[in-house]
Amino acid sequence: MTRPHAFTVSPLGEGLPFGIRIGALTLAMLEDADTRQQIDALFVEHGMIVFEEVEQSDEMQLAISSCFGPLKEHPVKAVSRVDSSRLPGVIEIRSRRGQGIVEVDGKQLSHWLPWHFDHCYNDELNRAGVLRSVERVEEGGITGFLDGVALYRMFPEDLRARIEGTEVVYKLSTQYDRLKFGKPARYRMVEPKPIPASFDEQVARMSRAIHPSVWTRASGEKVLHVSAYMAEGLVGDETPEGDALLEAVCQEINRLGGACSYHHKWREGDMVIWDNTRMLHCVSGNDPDEERLMYRTTIAGDYRLGRWETTPVEQNSADAMA
Repeated sequence: MTRPHAFTVSPLGEGLPFGIRIGALTLAMLEDADTRQQIDALFVEHGMIVFEEVEQSDEMQLAISSCFGPLKEHPVKAVSRVDSSRLPGVIEIRSRRGQGIVEVDGKQLSHWLPWHFDHCYNDELNRAGVLRSVERVEEGGITGFLDGVALYRMFPEDLRARIEGTEVVYKLSTQYDRLKFGKPARYRMVEPKPIPASFDEQVARMSRAIHPSVWTRASGEKVLHVSAYMAEGLVGDETPEGDALLEAVCQEINRLGGACSYHHKWREGDMVIWDNTRMLHCVSGNDPDEERLMYRTTIAGDYRLGRWETTPVEQNSADAMA
């Protein structure tokens, strides 16, 4: 059997301690088990991969995603699915005109998001996400990535010592006016996101979730992993003092995010995967008069350190029916 041609590997950016770029990858190459294992090993080592000039098809996105584990459905039922019968686990992230607008430093932006990790509101994280741009905007729409391993090493020692060993409580809430920690100095919500009734109904049945502020990988590396988005406070310390500590941590993440991060401007042919248990990511937002569309697959594989604060109503109902 003839082996497929090799893909290319290059650094993500000069001086960055994380991430790589992979080029010259084809759908045919991904039929080879060794190729898939090599890509997964590179992902474990580097934390994120930018796939460049790859075929922009649903089949290619699913083939790339399957290198890293099985897909899982998004835990929020109200999130739009692309085609659940044909493409299980593929969600649609759309920035619509005039919706979900905030003002940051005097500029109005649609679909802006602060540094965060996905599914913080759930007891189980996902291993990774694979993102592809379907409709791009001329300006903005940039996705930023920040490595928690590098973040831990760069964090001020006194602040790191105070946050290490703590846990953060998270609650599902996508509205910008509920952002409690890590706000930019000049920030206000202009236009809320439209929220379907089914979303509010699911939130009412959910407990708050708890995740560690710092955790240790199997490699021994420590990861600073705090999401400003949806954070409610520190476990056992939802006090002015505890809130001040969490705010200091989130603002330091904002500061270091300008020093050791990668910001991806989407182009035709790009797909990106990042380790959701290691990386934080953010979105720059875009002109509210423009629309942007992304497709994302969600890769299963939890780090098993999260938990519910109390047993969710949904779980109680399931247990009663068992």
